Order: sequence, then structure tokens, then C-alpha cells
Amino acid sequence: MTVNIWSRILMLGGFSLFFLSCGPNTNYIRRMQALEEGVDNPTSIEELEDAIKKYQHRIEDVLNADIRIGMWYKILATRYLDNGMHAKALENFQTAIQYYPTNQNLYYYVGVCAGYMAKSALDFEATGTSSKSSNYYQLAESAYVRAIELEPRYVRALYGLSILYVFELDRPADAIPHLQLVAEIETRNTDVRFILARAMYMTGDIEGAVAAYDSILSISRDEKTKETARQNKAEVLQRGYGAD
Repeated sequence: MTVNIWSRILMLGGFSLFFLSCGPNTNYIRRMQALEEGVDNPTSIEELEDAIKKYQHRIEDVLNADIRIGMWYKILATRYLDNGMHAKALENFQTAIQYYPTNQNLYYYVGVCAGYMAKSALDFEATGTSSKSSNYYQLAESAYVRAIELEPRYVRALYGLSILYVFELDRPADAIPHLQLVAEIETRNTDVRFILARAMYMTGDIEGAVAAYDSILSISRDEKTKETARQNKAEVLQRGYGAD
């Protein structure tokens, strides 16, 4: 009895060594999968329909898992952003985009995080260049642009891109059409009109800047806001025409 048991163990061990030495046996794996599901090389319509039913739950499981993972990355990225951890937030928003490549909100937040990272990208290696900062600004711009491509009237992305152009990249002319669109969408938004007036002044369009300030005076009910618009308008006129 003992001899027979050890003989069988050795024989099984020999089979194990055979499989280990030969590497993964794909035919064997396929046969096991077919046995598990009860579907083997379907050919007829009935067999194909039966195969689809048997494997459908696996497809749904994988899909649902990916959906949950993508959502977790979005939530985690947002938490990092709320805590001012922009590098971690950026990393997780970029991963979330792999799961949701047509979600304009994710691209917007990549733009926001990249903008923050550009401001904090110091030249720690003392190379004498600002390449890291420049790269982050380029990422921010491309992310905002992609968000707008997905949703052309996406106000937050339009505004974010405009801020980038006016205050960071010194490209006010590129910001103007985006700011005008936001002003058209949000008819009582005075903040965007202040930026629009600044962009127009930077490009030498004094009349356009004055018109933007006049629009603030006409729509705002806040006296402090109106007073700021009056002062800015007077300064633009003084610098542009030497007049009050």
C-alpha cells in the first residue's frame, strides 16, 4: 500500500514538473475554461447565443470593476485637490482619464492642477531654466483646450484657459474670444468682464476695454464693483488717450 501511494505521488510530481518546465499550456487553459463555462467552440446560432449568455456575466463583472476603479480615482484626485496636494491630484486625474477619456471635467481639473504645479515648479537643480514650469503650463493649456473641444460652452474651462493666457502666458489676444463667449453665456458675470477689459487693454483695444467696463457698470448692483470699474475705466482712458 505504501509503495503504491508513493508511486502515485511521484507520478503526479512528474506531471507537475512537466507543466512547470514547459511553461503555460494555452491549450490546457482553454480546455479548462471551456469546461468551466460549458462552452466549447460554438458554431451554430444556438451555440453562439448560449456562449454569449454564459460569458456575458464575466464581461459585466470586468466592466463594473473598471467603472468603480475609475470613480475611485476621480474621488481620490478630488480629495487630494481639496487638500492642496496638486501633484497627487494631477496624477490621479490623469489616471482617471484612462477610464473616462471623454469626460471634460477631468481635463478641466488637470488644467487646474497643472497650473498650480507650474507656479510651484522651482529650479531645484539650478539649471538656470524654467522648463518644468513651461511644461506644466503647456499641459494646463492642452487640458483646457481638450475640455473645450468636448464641451464648447464649458464655462469653467473657458475661464481657466483665459486666465492662463492673460496672466501666465502673456497671450491676451488668445483669451479674448473665450472671455467673450463666457460673457455671452453668463450675462451677469462681472468677473469675466474685468478680465476681458484687461485683455483688450493689453492688446491695445482701448475702446473694447472701455466697453467692457461700461457693461460692468450697467449690470452690477454692487457699488464696490461699480466703483472699481469706474476707476479702471478712468485709468484706461488716461493711459490710452490722456483724457479723464
